[in-house]
Amino acid sequence: MPKIKTHKATAKRFKKTKTGKILKRKCGQDHFNSRDRGKVTRSKRRDVSMAKTEIKTIKTLTPYYI
Repeated sequence: MPKIKTHKATAKRFKKTKTGKILKRKCGQDHFNSRDRGKVTRSKRRDVSMAKTEIKTIKTLTPYYI
């Protein structure tokens, strides 16, 4: 069987931790951040773990990366 192609956009946006969790960056970081509260701005710096329903889709799109 041929190798499965990796979806490169998905591989760039997500990363896998050692324990197997899949992380992504929080959305809304590009601009208009000055009007956000400090609590919101600080929470945007952290990565967010994905829901279990979406993990299966991400793993099929990136078979060798994640």
